[in-house]
Amino acid sequence: MRVMSEPVCYITDFWTGAVDVEQAAMDGAARVVALGAAHETELLPRVRDAAALLVWHEIRIPAAVIDALADCKAIVRVGVGFDNVDLAAARRRGIPVCNVPDYGTEDVADHAIALMLALVRNLPEFAADLRAAPPRWDARHCRRTPRLRGMVFGAVGLGRIGSATALRARAFGMDVVAFDPYIPDGRDKALGVRRAETLPELLAQSDVVSLHTPLTAETRSLIDAAALAHLKRGAILLNTARGPICDTRAVLAALESGRLGGAGLDVLPVEPPPADDPLLAAHRTPGHVAHYRCLLTPHSAFYTEEGFVEMRRKAALEARRAIRGERLRNPVA
Repeated sequence: MRVMSEPVCYITDFWTGAVDVEQAAMDGAARVVALGAAHETELLPRVRDAAALLVWHEIRIPAAVIDALADCKAIVRVGVGFDNVDLAAARRRGIPVCNVPDYGTEDVADHAIALMLALVRNLPEFAADLRAAPPRWDARHCRRTPRLRGMVFGAVGLGRIGSATALRARAFGMDVVAFDPYIPDGRDKALGVRRAETLPELLAQSDVVSLHTPLTAETRSLIDAAALAHLKRGAILLNTARGPICDTRAVLAALESGRLGGAGLDVLPVEPPPADDPLLAAHRTPGHVAHYRCLLTPHSAFYTEEGFVEMRRKAALEARRAIRGERLRNPVA
């Protein structure tokens, strides 16, 4: 008599700690194993028997891995973006790809607003002034500090996170304009924001531009030198979405020319950035405009203790639904 083996759900990358959150969410549907792979080549042949994959953001899941899966019920991204999964290969094999679309919505929105406030209010430079010897006690030597109320906040992308950020900007009394060609008519009115028909239209009127789009062929290098040329001089750029949406060399040049008055970037095209990355080098150099006018954070906008657990649990619940043949809540392909 053939003995059926216990289904296994593999966590492919990033997470190497206890799998208690995922195992509890599985409720007996599968055993959870964290592989901690640093590269896609480490997954074969370890995942051939996977009942489901929980995929983080550090490695790709290419066709070679997907084609090797013998009986996988779903590939679930533990997060929002799914550009590291070969969707065409998954469709060809009939394996659903899912994500956790609502994780970190409030956390990323809060982070974007925090970056904006720090740059508008010159907090990095003021903090450095007071660490100097002797400390510089002077509120007026910094660049112009505008009043936030009445400034124009441009949201590029009006999905869950973009909408949450737009509402926060409205709460500060900002005039919010949004560009998103994929939202239905009326979403802008429901949120109380204005709608721009083109990206250049939004850029030309915004004092602050905040990016909230997925990474696609259409959005890769969306913000390049040509796009930045449409900005008001001295505008602030925020990116808490995906690194490759911004050409960071163009961002650095815009900071140096004064076209950009500040940049708050939680994501970069290569993570972690190489030591010789020009923007990182400028950011580290006292006296360079990017030292104070560019705020870099390590892809941390999504992270809160509560949000991290929520994300892990929701991803595992989706994998459990797939293994049990139940209706999936968040398929993307």
